[in-house]
Amino acid sequence: MSERVLVTIEEGVCHVRLNRAEKMNALDPAMFDAVLSTIETLSDNSSIRVIVLSGEGNAFCAGLDVSSFGVSEDGPSDLLPRTHEKANFVQQMGWGWRQLPVPVIAAVHGICFGGGMQLMAGADVKIIHPDTQCAVMEMRWGLVPDMSGYPLWRGNVRDDVLRRLVYTNEIFSGSDAQQFGFATETNDDPLARALSLAKTIATKNPDAIRSAKRLSNHMGDATDAELLTAESVEQTGIIYKPNQLEAVAAFFEKRPAAFE
Repeated sequence: MSERVLVTIEEGVCHVRLNRAEKMNALDPAMFDAVLSTIETLSDNSSIRVIVLSGEGNAFCAGLDVSSFGVSEDGPSDLLPRTHEKANFVQQMGWGWRQLPVPVIAAVHGICFGGGMQLMAGADVKIIHPDTQCAVMEMRWGLVPDMSGYPLWRGNVRDDVLRRLVYTNEIFSGSDAQQFGFATETNDDPLARALSLAKTIATKNPDAIRSAKRLSNHMGDATDAELLTAESVEQTGIIYKPNQLEAVAAFFEKRPAAFE
């Protein structure tokens, strides 16, 4: 992986770290490339059971590094082409984490602005330090959030609250982020909590975990009938299979499960 992103894998837990601490992990072109490459690589790794996403240094991610892009005719003027199925390459920075086949847990601390908020939004579970400084910052630069924040925040963040925060780009705390729906929970040590939760998830039937993520991803836009059918399809693919039987056997024999 690029030095902009560090990746370690241990016992099914993959830890992805944004690695530009001297710039509060701000998103420059090299960081964009590294994150997108990392997402693509992880999507093909069947040994991974859960992912933890964090930032090195004193911040999770300070958002777009405006100075590294500048304003010129060479900048991206057309964001309409879909380069990653539903998303363009910018949106894939957030949307890509949601589309990975395994759960993603974000551990957020320090600063989480703009694009950082949308990176966090792509995670299944978001754990944030209560004193983290957060902002939907794009309006400061005369822009709107466009890294998949809107579809990822939908259903989590109250509509009128989101409108206020987008229109004003005001700074709010990690505690507020949890109350507003941007984060799942607060913790004084987000990374330790995220890794602990990841280790728990890694002990579960990996087939069922992946099925559960697919079902969760369907909830935003599927009809009731489609979700009912999807439940049945997923369960049929799991029940009485070796990993499901091993989960039952391990429970009754009071031992760790040995999944395939």
